Amino acid sequence: SSDVCSSDLSKINIKQEEGNMNTINVTKRDLTVKAKKLRRNGYVPGSVFGGMLKEPVALQIEESVARQLVRELREGSRLKLNLDGTVIPVQIKEKSLDNLKHEILEISFQALAADQAVNSVIDIVLVNADKVTAVLEKLNMKIPYSALPADMIDTLEIDVDGMPVGTIVTVGDIPELRSEKLALQVNSDEIVFRITDGKRGGGAASEAEEAPAAE
Repeated sequence: SSDVCSSDLSKINIKQEEGNMNTINVTKRDLTVKAKKLRRNGYVPGSVFGGMLKEPVALQIEESVARQLVRELREGSRLKLNLDGTVIPVQIKEKSLDNLKHEILEISFQALAADQAVNSVIDIVLVNADKVTAVLEKLNMKIPYSALPADMIDTLEIDVDGMPVGTIVTVGDIPELRSEKLALQVNSDEIVFRITDGKRGGGAASEAEEAPAAE
């Protein structure tokens, strides 16, 4: 079913991207202060919801901390919020950015409860992609799934160095994605990436397929 033997996928690294951002300090936001003024004062608005929280909580995050978070972590990455002394395990749910103004508009977090499965996304990162001299097509680099917090995966790094032309890797080819602890929200035969020689010649095939319809 796949053009890749199991040994080709032996160099997979599960990376939990916590690092220096393991815990960040946030404070409750004063909702009488508009978001624009909040950003002028050096803070980024945010929110946290779900888990054991009875209702969403509006937050404010120091801009320097928010910029580091946006730079180092992805949507789906896990960390902890220290909210006025209360530590809440969360995942980053959404980062809203204004790329033209280089502004962080808002960051939302989902609180995690040990016994509650949550929807998230696994980022696929291809290591040594620059060493692939053929055409490397990245087709599905974000894998949606749900799992309990203890079983969540932030990032899967796959070393593509040495993979030959003709390599096709599907979701089902990746051992870590076959775990019964993950409820994937994508078909296992979806192609994650493939390596081609770039000589696909799609134009002639398209004309041939269109010919019967013209009759």
